[in-house]
Formats: sequence, C-alpha cells, structure tokens
Amino acid sequence: MVSAVNPTPGQPASELAVHRLLDANLDRAREGLRVLEDWARFGLDRADLVARCKHLRQRLGSCHADRFKLARHTATDPATGMGHPAQAERLSPGQILAANAGRAQEALRVIEEFARSGEPQLAQEAAAVRYELYDLEVDLLRANLLQSSGAERRQLLQRCHLYLVTSPVPNLVEMVAGALAGGVRLLQYRAKPGATAADGSPLSDGQRLQQARQLRQLCARHGALFIVNDRIDLALAVEADGVHLGQGDLPPAVARALLGPDRLIGRSTHGLEQIQQAVADGCDYVGVGPVAATPTKPGRLQVGLEAVSNAAAACPIPFFAIGGIDASGLPALRAAGATRVAVVRAITEAADPEASARELLAALECEA
Repeated sequence: MVSAVNPTPGQPASELAVHRLLDANLDRAREGLRVLEDWARFGLDRADLVARCKHLRQRLGSCHADRFKLARHTATDPATGMGHPAQAERLSPGQILAANAGRAQEALRVIEEFARSGEPQLAQEAAAVRYELYDLEVDLLRANLLQSSGAERRQLLQRCHLYLVTSPVPNLVEMVAGALAGGVRLLQYRAKPGATAADGSPLSDGQRLQQARQLRQLCARHGALFIVNDRIDLALAVEADGVHLGQGDLPPAVARALLGPDRLIGRSTHGLEQIQQAVADGCDYVGVGPVAATPTKPGRLQVGLEAVSNAAAACPIPFFAIGGIDASGLPALRAAGATRVAVVRAITEAADPEASARELLAALECEA
C-alpha cells in the first residue's frame, strides 16, 4: 500500500485530509459493492445483478485518482482495524447484503459532502451512484428472499420471541424501523378493511401495497420475517415470508396451495381445539388469545392464562400469546408457560418503539 506521511510540497494540510477521506470512502464504497457483486454471482446466480454491481464499482474505480491514493497513510489512521460487535451478528446473506449496501451508501454520501467544493465531478458521480444503489439494494434483497427456503424461514421463526403486529398509525414506517432496531424479528402488516390513512381517509389497496413494500424492505435489511395479515394477494405481491389467517379467513389448505411450501402460515386460535386443528392443517405457528381485553379485538371473549398454559402443554409448533400484552404482564405469562408474545399497542403507541422492543425482549429474557 502506498503511503504518504507528509503532504506533497505546496499541498495544504486540509487538502491532504480531504484526499485521505475521499480515498478511504472510495475504497469503502467499492469494497461494499464487491461484496454485493460476489453474492449476486455465487449466491444468486444472477448475471444481471452482477453486471449492475460491477458497473457501479467500475464507475467509482475510474474516479479513484492517484492523488487520493497517494494521500493514504494507514499507520496514522486512528480507526485502522476498528470493528463493531454488530459485525458478528451478520449471520445470513440477507443481513450481509443489507450491511454492505448501507456501508457503500454511507461512504458515497461522505464523498458527496467533502468533494463538493474541490472535486465537483466526483461529488456528482457519487450522488448518481448512490441513488442507483438504492434501487439495486432492493432488487438484491428481493432476489435473495426469493431464494430463501422454507427451512430457513422456519429456523428463524423458532428464534423469534417478540412478534409485532402493526396497526394504522401515522408514523408507521418510522415506528417499525425503531422496533426492528430494538430487536423485533417477526413483523405482521395488519390493515383491515375500514382502516384509515394518516389524513383520515379510507386506506386504499394502492396505499396498502406501498406500505407493505416499505415494511418488507425494512424487514429484509434487519433479517426479520415479514408476514401479511389475511391478504394472500398482497403477500405474494411484495414477496412476504407468509400470511396470518384468522378463523374466518381462507382455510390454511387453500392458502398453502396459493403460497407454496416455502412460505409461513400462522393462525389465530382461541382454544385448544382450534390449536389442534391449526397443527393438523399444517400451520407453522399460532396466536393464542386474546389473553386480556384489547381494543384491537373489541367484544372478543378473553381466553386468559389458562389457554396459555394449555398451549404450553400441548402445542408442538411455536405459539404466541396475544391480546392486551405489555411488559408488566410478561412475568405472569412466562409463569403460565409462554416464551413468545405478540404485541400491538405496546410498541405501536410507545413514545420510543426501539426502547419498548428492548424492554419487552429483556422481560422475555431474550437478547435483541
């Protein structure tokens, strides 16, 4: 590696610092793109995605001028070799893809900011590449999700203990982003008929599709499972990991025929007989509730802790206690045998969804 301890004669120290910064971030962006390119090549077998990654990487390579490289001096860089614990948590290809796309996007933004005055053409190219990378990231994550097997989804489901079910709130995307940052790894998009948009108007199917796409992308970035309530058509449109069905929805056998063997099917149950039927129908998990009164299901008879104990004793698939649950009620649920819970208001109406998710996971004795 070429290094330069001192500035080129006549070169201001501030210019040297900017050149070192541009060199480091060009390296970072190109490395991130190379990770994406190699997974598109060896993991996804997608020549079109390989070509798009390579094109962006080579565009940045043509901008990587010798004057930037000659400013490099690793020995005096205080961040050389610095890592972060989050790197050890990237266990799946999807998480690695999302992390490296984010790494490249952040590096490109730094280049834009610092190249604007002295290297305007580089700043413009970095901005153009960054915007193209946003679309490329989505296509890579979508391709990776399509390749995910049912076994991988079911393995992740086994590790999920906190299930967030959304409700139509004004800050839906921001709320979900916070919850995912707090450790939620199973999300259900729920927007029933009659749901309203932020302006109070009825939520259209077009708006549902847009929201589901945004949440699907967020889940992919965090390695989380994304489930759609009721709407099999919507689940297929956004390539969700599965659907959740109520007792009055399509039978699980019909859903399975439409979704195929690799996607998940969850079922709401209100007693042991319904749990047993869901298992017989090949469902992957069940919700058990409502444990307590909840405005999400007005008028629905509470099943109480006895139903939780019955499920703990007899249910061979993952079950999530649901209904009026918050952190204060978790000790009693755990005593009844529940190790997994689904919540709505405990996170959707929290002032800090990330902190609320962490609190719930801590009460469940699960790490985020």
